[in-house]
Formats: sequence, C-alpha cells, structure tokens
Amino acid sequence: MKKLMFVLLLPFFMPVFAQKWAKEYDFVNDLSNGVSLVKKSGKYGFVNKDGKVVVPLVYDESSTMSEGYAPVRKGDVWGYVDSLGNITIEPKFEDALCFHDGLAAVKRNNKWGFINFQGKEIIPLTFDNARGFHEQLAAVANAKGYWGFIDTNGKLVIPYMYHHAESFMDGVAKVMKGEKTIYINRYNAVVQQ
Repeated sequence: MKKLMFVLLLPFFMPVFAQKWAKEYDFVNDLSNGVSLVKKSGKYGFVNKDGKVVVPLVYDESSTMSEGYAPVRKGDVWGYVDSLGNITIEPKFEDALCFHDGLAAVKRNNKWGFINFQGKEIIPLTFDNARGFHEQLAAVANAKGYWGFIDTNGKLVIPYMYHHAESFMDGVAKVMKGEKTIYINRYNAVVQQ
C-alpha cells in the first residue's frame, strides 16, 4: 500500500525535485531551446534542464534562447551565444534582439538593421527603431518616427504610416494611427478597430 501511495503521489512531487537547483538562482526563466536563462548576483547565463551551467553567468543582460542563439550584453556591447556557451557573434552592438525567421535586429551607431546567424548584415542598419521578425515581417521606424513593416529581404511591404507598431502574431499586428489603436493583417487591411 505504501508503495502504491508513493507511485500515486510521485507526479505531484516530481516538479519540486526536478527544479531543486532553481533555488540557487535569483531568477530562472522557462526552458527554451533546451536551456533556461538564469540570473545570480546580477549576472546572467544559461543552464540545461538538469541545472547544469552551459553558458557561464558572466553576462550583464540577456534574453531567452531563440532559434539556438541568445543575445547577451557584456558591459555596453551586445553579441550572441549558442546553447553550448560558444560566442557565435562577438559583442559589438549597442542593442540586440532575439533571432526570429533566421534574422535578428541589432543596433549600431544609433541605427537598426538585421543580421543572420553568422553576424552578417543582411538588411542594412538604416532604421531608427526596429522590432524582431515574426511571421516573416518586422516593424521598423524611419527618421520621422513613423512605423511600417519590411519582409525578410528588407523590402518595405507596409508603408511608414503608423505612430506605433507591434509584431505580427497569428496574422495580425497591433498598430496606432494618431491616438487610435487598430489591428491590421499582413496586407495592411484593418481587421479590428
């Protein structure tokens, strides 16, 4: 009977045992790409599902792992590491976002553009602001502060006409025109006001 009781209660206690290592950190994010972002004493790194450190806690800031890479900041510059802890793109950017659709938004000399996994500039750093790609489109802002959307080739497919824009999700993006919030589809048609 005791053995049966233990087997029945085991699923309730497994998460506690599995995450016992989490108490060692000030912050533990969800598992993504096989690793979790963790923070301890103001430094960030990554651990695997068993709590083993795979990316040392030496970074001043980081985002979660996406498409096998994570942006990390050391001092004033950002670069990228992979899920094995290798520095894949040397820190040289003023800001950096996660990879989506094979591209990541980065900022240098106060301008945003997009790089690939090798750190090669695919879409020139010419934008005043940018969001990451989602559903093959990225919101970008021009020097006048207007937002539009580009495709993965850098072609402007939704003109600069919005005062604010968020990324596409499930085929819809939230944008603002003046004080009015609306939702558009990828063809710039209003789907909800």
